[in-house]
Amino acid sequence: MKKVTSLICLVFVAIMVLSLPVGAATPYYTYTYSISGTDLRSPDAYVPDREVDSAYMGLTDINRMRELYPDLSEEELALKVLPLKTPTDLATDENDNVYVVDRDNSRLVVLDPYYKVKFIIDTFKNDNGNVDKLNAPEGVFITESKLVNGREVGGRIFLCDTGNSRILTFDTNGNFLSEIGKPKSERIDATSVYSPAAVAVDRYDRLYVVDKNSQNGIVVMTDEGIFTNYIGAQKVEVSFWQKFWKRFKTEKQKETETNAIITPYNNITLAGDFIYATIELDDGKVQTAIQNKDKSGTNAPVKMLNAAGSELMRRNGFYPPSGEIDFFGAINAMTGTNKIITGPSQVVDVAVGPENTWSIIDRKRSKVFTYDFDGNLLFAFGDQGDLLGNIAENALRAIDYQGDAMLLLDSSEKSSFTVYQRTEYGDVIMQALENQNNRRYDAAIDDWTEILKRNSNFDTAYIGIGNALARLHKYEEAVEQYKLAYDTSNYSIAYSELRQEWISNYLWTLPIIVFVICFALVKFLGFAKKVNKKVSVSAEKRTYGQELLFAFHLILHPFDGFWDLKHEKRGSVRAGTTILAATIAVFYYDSIGSGYVTNPQAEYGTIFGAITGIVVPLALWIIANWCLTTLFDGEGSMKDVYIASTYSLLPLIITMIPATIASNFILANEVKTVSLITTIGLIWMGLLMFFGTMVTHDYTIGKNIITVLATLVGMICIMFIAILFSTLLGKLVSFVTNIVTELRYRM
Repeated sequence: MKKVTSLICLVFVAIMVLSLPVGAATPYYTYTYSISGTDLRSPDAYVPDREVDSAYMGLTDINRMRELYPDLSEEELALKVLPLKTPTDLATDENDNVYVVDRDNSRLVVLDPYYKVKFIIDTFKNDNGNVDKLNAPEGVFITESKLVNGREVGGRIFLCDTGNSRILTFDTNGNFLSEIGKPKSERIDATSVYSPAAVAVDRYDRLYVVDKNSQNGIVVMTDEGIFTNYIGAQKVEVSFWQKFWKRFKTEKQKETETNAIITPYNNITLAGDFIYATIELDDGKVQTAIQNKDKSGTNAPVKMLNAAGSELMRRNGFYPPSGEIDFFGAINAMTGTNKIITGPSQVVDVAVGPENTWSIIDRKRSKVFTYDFDGNLLFAFGDQGDLLGNIAENALRAIDYQGDAMLLLDSSEKSSFTVYQRTEYGDVIMQALENQNNRRYDAAIDDWTEILKRNSNFDTAYIGIGNALARLHKYEEAVEQYKLAYDTSNYSIAYSELRQEWISNYLWTLPIIVFVICFALVKFLGFAKKVNKKVSVSAEKRTYGQELLFAFHLILHPFDGFWDLKHEKRGSVRAGTTILAATIAVFYYDSIGSGYVTNPQAEYGTIFGAITGIVVPLALWIIANWCLTTLFDGEGSMKDVYIASTYSLLPLIITMIPATIASNFILANEVKTVSLITTIGLIWMGLLMFFGTMVTHDYTIGKNIITVLATLVGMICIMFIAILFSTLLGKLVSFVTNIVTELRYRM
């Protein structure tokens, strides 16, 4: 009986375990972002495998140290048996060895691919044959072996010995090679403290050094320490008032102000000829850049530079690749910490992964954000905590790749790093990118399709399918995929091919269409001019059609037009109302008829919204203008103001219809041209409103300017009073309702 009961319990436990969601094994969840900034849950791309601490490495094992250093005495061995203390950087080499910078113990710990200590660099014999020591090192970079004059030269270790203001080089066996001190140049202040904190080395043995005290950018020099240049210097935005007050400051104040504004880089790595560097910027500037989807990179916390320092990073995703975009800190339900973290990411390191992907780490949230070469977010994961896979608060310090694995360094009291293994889902993403990069487009389509089966919210997959279809010249299918991902840039590239093909096939129709439109426009304006001229000398009562046609004369001849509109009764309320109704119809058409490029999310308006958007501001203008001009000797009645204002709306109709039609056939780089047409209509309307007010009330230009400004202020006041009244009315209704409800309960 006991065996049967045990078997039932075992089966029950197995069912419960198998029924858990896939992501339940991780103490965080993986996600991406939609175009509207909503986080979209996705399968885990990386899962924690193990935490490697000092004991795991063998750093606290005296027997291990005896094996590595058999010639050392017991006293000397005791100095080796130390746990990590505030590690600041880690790197891997081509053989998957791991290098950990142990800053507070002033040493570099070198591990084998299985994370067991191989050797430790803490002391060495310098060029003079004397024993030298490290002092608070912070950064490390490992170069790969290469062929030089037909001979293979092994990789080198470049270690930033920050406390000693130098960079040291060793071979991969730990043998000292050279010392690179502070570079000398007229451009470098001889009195400044040189503090190299991170370094990267390209295939030409050029060093790119992040100096914590340098405000001129990244230091570039040879491996012999010869200064070459500064690159990537930050642009300092100075307002007009800052420039003005700077004239009255002393030289010392100017120097202090400059030092406070410019921020040095904090980390760097290399991928081929591209330099990835991170920098801590003002939170407000970074947040504004992300919210405005600024792709210039001016206020980006991570940059990709070439050897000349030019910004090359592609930022084609929904948001510029800067880490977290949830600035107001959603509560992480996975850990239940209820800790709200606000503001943009604090990016402290960057690593380049397979297939041109790259990852940044957010020290503030203990998260990793991984992007493709175009800047599309592939996945984000991580959280604070003590569970395996989480990193302690403000302790995430460095990231690097070890083959398919990802290593994250924890600089807290744990002083360890966590190994994350790529999942099957992550493998398919990398396989899709590999096929795409190697131009195996059919295979890439299959991979992206497989990804969508597991994560239908992954917009990058739609973009990948679209890119593959475009490479196969299947542009009609490609644009449909781009639409699903709201990718207007790639959509425009594919659509331009379709548009060019259409133009090639129907080129002969374009001159005919243009001729017909121009001919009809000329005939109509000629007809309107003829009618308006005839009416101007006629004493007969104006017809409805003549009143409408007069609007076309008024928009081109505002002074004469508004005079005749008032004194000759060339317009009417019914015609003005017709123009108002037509304007509402045009705005509604624009809200439902705009093309994909100008409305990628298909956000359609309603007729009620169009009415509110036109009638409310127009009514506020008419009421405020009439009230003010009544007090300041205005000669126009409310009827005159209404007619003049509604007739002034005609330019909106004339410009918005062609702009809305054109939006269905334009590319992303042509949106500004279409917007310009609408802007012209708004300016045109504004000028007509201005001149209409001046002529209607018989004001001078100066008095009219004051009246218009006062009218705008009056509109604000009316809105404030209306909102205040509606709020009070709502509270009054609520108060009465509560009293009635209370009386009912008591009765």
